[in-house]
Amino acid sequence: MEALRLLGEGFGVALQPLNLALAFAGVFTGTVVGMLPGIGPINAIAMLIPLIFAVGLPPETALILLAGIYYGSQYGNSISTILLNVPGTAAAVVTALDGYALTRQGRGGEALAMSAVASFVGGTLSIVGLVFLAPVLAGWAIRFGPAEYFALMIFAFSALSSVAGNSVPKALAATGFGLLLATVGMDPNSAVPRYTFGQLKLFDGMDFVVVTIGLFAVSEVFLVLQASRWGQDASLAYGRVTLALADLRANVGTMLRGSVSGFLVGVLPGAGGTIASFVAYGLEEKVAGDDARFGEGELRGVAAPEAANNAATTGAMIPLLTLGIPGSGTTAVLLGALLGLGLTPGPLLIERNPEVFWGMAASMYVGNAFLLLLNLPLVGLFVRVLRLPRWVLMPGVAALSFVAVYAVNQSAFDLVLMTAFGILGFVMRRSGFPLAPVILGLVLGPLMEKNLRRALALSAGDWSVMFSSGLAVSLWVLAAVSLLGPWIWRRRRLPDGGVGEVD
Repeated sequence: MEALRLLGEGFGVALQPLNLALAFAGVFTGTVVGMLPGIGPINAIAMLIPLIFAVGLPPETALILLAGIYYGSQYGNSISTILLNVPGTAAAVVTALDGYALTRQGRGGEALAMSAVASFVGGTLSIVGLVFLAPVLAGWAIRFGPAEYFALMIFAFSALSSVAGNSVPKALAATGFGLLLATVGMDPNSAVPRYTFGQLKLFDGMDFVVVTIGLFAVSEVFLVLQASRWGQDASLAYGRVTLALADLRANVGTMLRGSVSGFLVGVLPGAGGTIASFVAYGLEEKVAGDDARFGEGELRGVAAPEAANNAATTGAMIPLLTLGIPGSGTTAVLLGALLGLGLTPGPLLIERNPEVFWGMAASMYVGNAFLLLLNLPLVGLFVRVLRLPRWVLMPGVAALSFVAVYAVNQSAFDLVLMTAFGILGFVMRRSGFPLAPVILGLVLGPLMEKNLRRALALSAGDWSVMFSSGLAVSLWVLAAVSLLGPWIWRRRRLPDGGVGEVD
């Protein structure tokens, strides 16, 4: 009951006219920023921090604005992902699997509406967890050491069996390629260049935006050009722009499961929305069974990662506020902003500055309602881009890709690299290799390497440390079940007790 009383006081802070206006401004700015690949919430927040200091906003008001940009951008990124196959974040890659497939089927409006509803559900339910479970989950997150983090990432990779299509070997090959890309750059321990071929531009590693936009957006342009004929410039159909009540009912369980798993993963520092989205997608496919057509245009394939992604964003605020541990680049910038405002994130923040914590929690309820009310009516406007003829749309996608990549580092080398990955992505898609495992390998590779090295260093090279805690063993078991469970289930369903060929 004490939490409800404090939350009520938080609403008193959040519903002040200035805070209400800045919450709306934050989610609106976040949506716009999320729609533009290459900018991202981290850049928008970093640019606003000096302005906040100059104006002298109170800490709770500043955090309401910055947090609104953070979680608002998660939905905004789904717009370009679903309509144009241009994911700007690693977490959005999972949404692209079914979101863009639905757009190609003329159901882009339904996919966007589902994304908006799932984002609202994930964000709202995760705030309940933030309010009632923050201290408990913060203590639980501390128990994760390097061995546990490594096992968690293996679990995330095991979920790739759900996005492997019809060929697990091809998915494993794509994962291996992504991990190989993750080794490019400076060795984190010895600072020795690896696989840079003397190119100074590669010393910092493969930029995620360059690889992702190349593999997905540029390869899509090549696919359309390859499939088009002279005079065939019809635009994509987008169907209805509302969500049928039957579809909404059918996805309630999906959104609930995605919200819970996404929130729990998001609480772990360094895990974030990427792992949360992949895990939620993989678990949902396991729950759905063989009848679902994930990867071919399944609404559940949009609902699960979108709910998980937004829930993970809220979950990431727990270690930030209660432990002072940022779990991503964006939360690291938020940590800098809090310190600059004279706040010290940690166990005593809630006690010493209740208006900051509870005001932000209440504002997130309000902000998620703003997002739903703002974006559902605008779905029809967003999907109108699909009315453009392809001879206009595809060059527009290419131009957006080049501008987004150049805006990150102002590097012509990145443009060449993006084009090369676009050609590679075209060849992979034509050959049946999935692209999502490449991105997951690229994003998680450095974290896996760092945690593996750290665990072995702490144990003096003893590999048994990887199974030294109940938490780590549980994650290894979950990984094995996720990877082998569908194969065992298919064998049991075969006649004669599983004798025969298995795809």
